Amino acid sequence: MDLNLLRVLDALLQENSVTRAAERLGTSAAAVSRTLARLRRAVGDPLLVRAGQGMVPTPRALELRDEVAALLRNCDDVLRPGAGFDAAHLQRTFTVQATDLLLTGLAGTLTDRIHAEAPRVDVVFLPEAIEGGPGLRQGWVDVELGVLGHLDPEVRTRQLTRATLVGVARVGHPLFHGRVDVRRFAAADHIGISRLGRRLGPIDSALAERGLRRRVAVVVPSHTSAMLLARDTDLVALTLADWLPGTIAALGLRTFPIPLDLAPLDFGMAWHPRNSTDPGHRWFRDHLAAAVLAPSGTGDDDSGRGPTAVSGGE
Repeated sequence: MDLNLLRVLDALLQENSVTRAAERLGTSAAAVSRTLARLRRAVGDPLLVRAGQGMVPTPRALELRDEVAALLRNCDDVLRPGAGFDAAHLQRTFTVQATDLLLTGLAGTLTDRIHAEAPRVDVVFLPEAIEGGPGLRQGWVDVELGVLGHLDPEVRTRQLTRATLVGVARVGHPLFHGRVDVRRFAAADHIGISRLGRRLGPIDSALAERGLRRRVAVVVPSHTSAMLLARDTDLVALTLADWLPGTIAALGLRTFPIPLDLAPLDFGMAWHPRNSTDPGHRWFRDHLAAAVLAPSGTGDDDSGRGPTAVSGGE
């Protein structure tokens, strides 16, 4: 028996009427009547019989009603993934490989969003890979989040936000005793952030174009450690404009515009195509994107424009 016959049978058993079943299926009563005749021959039972002005199901039809409905639901789950998805019943762990810079701003928002809809979903965050890696392909990473690079060619991506870099230093730093121009910025001692211990980057190239150099006095592997070091010293670090301004203020830090023409950072997420149509995975990706784009707070930041959404989709 083909699937179309089962759909007609389900409509007939739910409506107990050829006319109403036809309306439900968006077809003619004559077509449903012909299909009912085929069903009667296939099942060996009248299924629906006349009773006054209407029709009533036979005992065999009553036996079939729930079984046919369940069978169609199972078929829809197989052929149309997500048709019966319910986050409230999802029990799953998602693994996100994320840059520290984004993780500090989104983990709380993401956790609140996820647990509000799916209390049995867990999230594991892994540090950003040094040179990319096979995690997405091998399946031990669900989503990679950050400035995307070194990805396998089949990997799907979605651009999320574009952010401007700003400088950050403790509130009483001598740099704030006047306008922060490019020469005063270059003269300050800086904190470099690199998992590989690299001291030079786009800022150094931009300074070199002006005949200037800066001293990178300390290199740390994470954004969080850079913020704590800047809090306790006269070293200058980098962060994202308007990213967690409440935390910046609570640490006794203050941001300022970098007096250089620097390209913004584009952040996105990547996942393996085998997960593209998985309803649970897609639901998680949507919440992850919303957490990245959610306002991170308010504050007296005078550094300029913060993260902005980048159009794009899956």
